Formats: sequence, C-alpha cells, structure tokens
Amino acid sequence: MKILLLGKNGQVGWELQRALAPIGRVVAPDREGEDGLCGDLTDLEGLRLTIESVQPDIIVNAAAYTAVDKAENEAAKALQINHEAPKFLAEETQRLNGWLVHYSTDYVFDGSGEKPWREYDPTAPLNMYGKSKLLGERAIESSGCKHLIFRTSWVYGAHGNNFAKTMLRLADERDHLQVIDDQIGAPTGADLLADVTAHALHRAVAMPELAGLYHLTSAGETSWYDYARFIVSSALSHGIKLQVENISPISTSEYQTSAQRPRNSRLDTGKLVSNFGLHLPMWQEGITRLLKEVSGNRK
Repeated sequence: MKILLLGKNGQVGWELQRALAPIGRVVAPDREGEDGLCGDLTDLEGLRLTIESVQPDIIVNAAAYTAVDKAENEAAKALQINHEAPKFLAEETQRLNGWLVHYSTDYVFDGSGEKPWREYDPTAPLNMYGKSKLLGERAIESSGCKHLIFRTSWVYGAHGNNFAKTMLRLADERDHLQVIDDQIGAPTGADLLADVTAHALHRAVAMPELAGLYHLTSAGETSWYDYARFIVSSALSHGIKLQVENISPISTSEYQTSAQRPRNSRLDTGKLVSNFGLHLPMWQEGITRLLKEVSGNRK
C-alpha cells in the first residue's frame, strides 16, 4: 500500500512518518519539490503530477495554513491552503478510489458554553482560520471520497514550535509571566495524533463504514494558565528561572489579538473511542514525556 504524506516537516507530519511506516510505503515530498515530487499545497498542478506519479492508495494531508492572526489579513492564502487544496486532494482521492486523511480544528466552533463539542454540533467559526478549515472539511465531505477527518486542538510536539516549548523558553528568560485562564482545552501531542491516525486507518481500510469526521484530543481539560503552571512546575528540576507563583492569570479580554479565539475548545472524543476501541491518555502524560525529551536535549 502506498501512502502520500503532505506536510512531513510539521509537528504532526514529522510523527506521521514514523507512525505510518508499518502500514505501507510512505512517500513524503518536500514543499520544494525534491526528487520531482511536489508537496506544496499552493501548487495544485504540481500536486496533480505527484499524485499521478505515486498513485497512492492513501493521501494524508498534515499540511495547513495555521497562522491564526495573520489569516485575518491573508484570507486568500488561508483559503487556498485550507480549502482549495483539500478540495483538490479529495477529488483526486475519489478518482483513485483511495482514502484521504485530513486534520481540522476546534476553531470551527464559536467556543461558547462549557460542554465538549460533538461532531454534529453547529459550527460557527470566529475567525478566518476557522472559516477556512471548515470550508476544507465540507469540501472533503461533499466530494464523496473515503475519508477520515480529525478535529483536534492545542497541538504540541518535540519537533516544531508550540505553547509548551515557548513556556519553557520564557521560563528561562523572565521572572514573571501572564497567561490566559479563561480558554479551556486539551493539549494534544503530535505523537498521539499520528499513532491514532495509523490505528484508525488500519481499521477503516478494512471497514469503510468507519469513514467520517472524528474529534481527537488527549483526555482531560485545562486552561492555558494551568497548562503553563504544570509545565513550569514539572521543569523546575532542570534549573529554569521562573517560579510557578510568578505566573499570573489574565482574561482573554486583557490579551488582544487580531483573530478572536474560542474560549471553549473542549472536544467530545466519544465517537472516536467507541468506533476504534481506543483509550486516550490524560493530557498530563504526554506533556510529561515531552518535557523529559526537550529537557534532555537542552542539557
């Protein structure tokens, strides 16, 4: 089985190279088009030629436009990468009678309330990033191709930039931090996303009725503020400068950004757990592993 992986250098794509290897032969082109293969979502003709050359059974799209604030002023680029490219990939997947795996976000919801969002709850994105990701989802669903779409949130990994690694860096540089305490979600490891993707794909290829949209995050929930406190308290033994008591909570309204963020990023993962027989670990477990890995590299 051939797997075409796009976005191999991102947090999730990096882990997917490992996780997908037991399923089939993974072809993962760079955006620069090395070896005559194109991995650039802005180059649909290059992608078409790559798909014709590889003839994949599965396309896994781990690439996306994720600059949430910049998307407000770069709407055309966000739509090109998050909507038009997934639409094209879905059409190609349908033509090949293959499978498409795609990743989306809790930002398709408006963040109201306190209940975890379910797959069929009404969508109402607050910003251009969320709107572009929702359009991508809908394009895939309307294409008729066999697909797995995983909505997730607060992604981190040892490879790439993320909140956890930023907190570690700032904890080395500053004596005091202010962190938002009224946005709630579940930090989710790129390694968990990759491993669940591989497991789900293996099951879904044999049971196509499992195709569809799923929510995928770690178990549990936290605020950015408590998340930061957990990171700093866990890393104190590695000689960081910041003390936990010097992290102060602030509200979303006190931290202005170009794009509005949802306050409720909770996602209900019950459908995923039930359909694929999974156990999703608590978010603290993954962060603890990340901190050990990153701290080991800092020595």
